[in-house]
Amino acid sequence: LGRAALLDNARWLGREPLLRFLGGAAGRLRMGTLLSRQSCQARLRSAEGMSLAEFLYPALQAYDFLHLHQHHGCRVQLGGHDQMGNIMSGYELVTKMTGTDVFGITVPLITSTTGDKLGKTAGNAVWLNRDKTSPFELYQFFVRQQDNVVEKYLKLFTFLPLEEIAHIMEMHAKEPEKWGPQKRLAAEVTKLVHGREGLESAKRCTKALYYSSVEALEEMSDQELQELFRQATSAELMLEPGMTVLDLCRKANAIPDGPSGYRKITDGGVSINGNRVTNPETVLILGQHILNNGVSLLRVGKKNYYIIKWLQL
Repeated sequence: LGRAALLDNARWLGREPLLRFLGGAAGRLRMGTLLSRQSCQARLRSAEGMSLAEFLYPALQAYDFLHLHQHHGCRVQLGGHDQMGNIMSGYELVTKMTGTDVFGITVPLITSTTGDKLGKTAGNAVWLNRDKTSPFELYQFFVRQQDNVVEKYLKLFTFLPLEEIAHIMEMHAKEPEKWGPQKRLAAEVTKLVHGREGLESAKRCTKALYYSSVEALEEMSDQELQELFRQATSAELMLEPGMTVLDLCRKANAIPDGPSGYRKITDGGVSINGNRVTNPETVLILGQHILNNGVSLLRVGKKNYYIIKWLQL
């Protein structure tokens, strides 16, 4: 494939005088064509309307293609299906100004389970970078896909033979409650992006969070715990003789002082390692409340998690 180059279009757009741009590249783009694009029509009919900056965006992207073609020999522009109009503008501009055959390729857009476009602007992007989307989050994104898209995603995102995908869908029609295609899709994509260890990490996190698996919690690394409970508070504590559930909750600042915090436990609002604890005076036990990896996962209410790391056990 050769070497890849990462370029910032501010290097050429920022140096292009406005009047020269309008008299050159912009003069080759036809208003009728730009206005007739479906994306433009939709924006014009919307309540927000369309700003001049938005209208000129296709012209700037087209100029990017022209610059890359003239200076780097670029002949193909690739983008999501929603970029069809912009890519067509680039194709028209390059062919008119250079007479060279260039090409545009669009790929299907991937949407959320609610049908919304995924992306940075929408704030719901799915990343390949583990620091932005953990293997568990990537796995869960694909395992939650609906039946009406899962077959298409198996064809788009995996290297499974078409015959095998057809068999998977046939089995799904007989046993839809098993979510076989979704699980296979999630496993294949996660393994492709993060390797077999990443897939195993995703499965451990799934068992720990959704099946309250103590064994999975004990096998989890610090990184996996932080990824799984991104909003959790972490605390390091020393285990003292006779330390109780109430002591743990108070030292972790997980419950308020006084009777209300005590009642939080007795009312069933506290669990340790996935098991509900209703007696505040219960003494902490190694292997039950404190896992073999020196960690306790404390949950107060439905969503408040605390990762407790025990020192000098």
